[in-house]
Amino acid sequence: MTRNRTLGTLAVVVGFLAFVEFTSGVLQGYYTPMLTDIARHLGIHDADVNWLEGAQLMLSALVVPAFAKLGDMVGHKRMLMISTALTAAAALVLPFTDSFGVFLAAWALMGFYVVWLPLEIALIWSRSRRMEGRSSITAKAAGLLVAALEGGAIIGALVGGALIDVLPLTVVLLVPAVLIVICFFVILFGVKESPDPTGGLFDTVGLMLISLALVCFTGGLSLLRLEGGLVNPWSWAVVIAGLLLVIPFVLWELRCDDPLIDVRMFRSPALGPVFLTAGLFGVSVLGAQAPLSTFARTDPDVYGYGLGTTGFATSLIIGVYLIAMIAGALLFPIIARRLSPRLTLMGASVLVGVGFLLFLPFHDTYAQVIINMVIVGLGSGALVAALPAAAASAAPASQTGVATGLTNSVKTVGGAIASCVFGIALLNGFASTAAGAAEGTAGTLAGYFTVWVVCGVTALAAAVLLLFVPKEAFTDRSVEAEAAPVV
Repeated sequence: MTRNRTLGTLAVVVGFLAFVEFTSGVLQGYYTPMLTDIARHLGIHDADVNWLEGAQLMLSALVVPAFAKLGDMVGHKRMLMISTALTAAAALVLPFTDSFGVFLAAWALMGFYVVWLPLEIALIWSRSRRMEGRSSITAKAAGLLVAALEGGAIIGALVGGALIDVLPLTVVLLVPAVLIVICFFVILFGVKESPDPTGGLFDTVGLMLISLALVCFTGGLSLLRLEGGLVNPWSWAVVIAGLLLVIPFVLWELRCDDPLIDVRMFRSPALGPVFLTAGLFGVSVLGAQAPLSTFARTDPDVYGYGLGTTGFATSLIIGVYLIAMIAGALLFPIIARRLSPRLTLMGASVLVGVGFLLFLPFHDTYAQVIINMVIVGLGSGALVAALPAAAASAAPASQTGVATGLTNSVKTVGGAIASCVFGIALLNGFASTAAGAAEGTAGTLAGYFTVWVVCGVTALAAAVLLLFVPKEAFTDRSVEAEAAPVV
């Protein structure tokens, strides 16, 4: 009876969190069909849409480690509410500006929503600590949350695609902002705080060091995208400086009694490959979103390639992709139970890789793009649900939020790198396929080929990495084993 009551309470929490992820999904799907319209509204090139994506990913990479650690220290619900309030404030700016700089800053600040899923999974893991089959419960809950996320993304994409064809952009941009405000009150009144926060002192020095490293690294990537940036030694110097600044951060974290990020987790045979897989997966699931949208909207009669779809037709492609992601997320715990979490993750990575590589020969028709995106979606859905849950099950109890957050942080860094690379590729493709492409606002077909190859190869590389994960990884452990430090 007690166990049923506990499960019932957890189910209620998952239900409210599902609404939060539904809102997150709306944010991820709603804007995609209108990226070309936003570019025209701001007077920028299609390739410059990647600046929006890259800036948001950069901020996300900065805030996730801090919020994940603070979630473990002071409560996951509290940090969930703060991040939601900041996201809402930023979203309310977008409808009321046509300045690219202001729009870019607000868009970047909306990146706080990326901390929602790792905080939610850490909260569920914390509340299910004394339950039998904790890893399975968390995996199922993660699947439901991702299903809600992708359901929101489907509705967001369809509604956004439909509204952009009939309403002014200002009105269209106001819709998700209102939904985020509602989401804040759902968290406030519907979600209970996670038990037993760890407390402790926040590692401010560690946060400053990793923030400086990430700002230098991603800022250097942005400089590379400027005209002449690829041949400017200062651009490369900033990128290298960002990489070198990771060294003092690691040294500090190894000495710190309560580190922001326990870098020893990267040496764990179970966690290390998961973090690397998350980074490689971020290339496709985050970095390829804008290029896929702009490719579909590109007029083949003008540029010689693309589908020339309307906003709503583009949203249908996204909707089918997200339905496949829902299927992948819900199927993951079922297949993992019959095979193993490790093998299922490998299979999901292979699906993502094969789906993107199929774009190379098959990209000329609407049906071909749909089929490719279904294959990519099945694998992506499984990975989105499985990676944070896998990290939670393999991490020390005091680092659950940090471990789940790291999957998002590393994924975000991978997406930020990809966004920069793809922006350069689309703007400076090896060759244009039509005379007008060089002078127009669309990217080059060679640039899109670069996007598909990079996404396919990185996904297959992730599958290879998972070969090195212990076979028994991501399964339930005893409380004593769970509390053991990572060495």
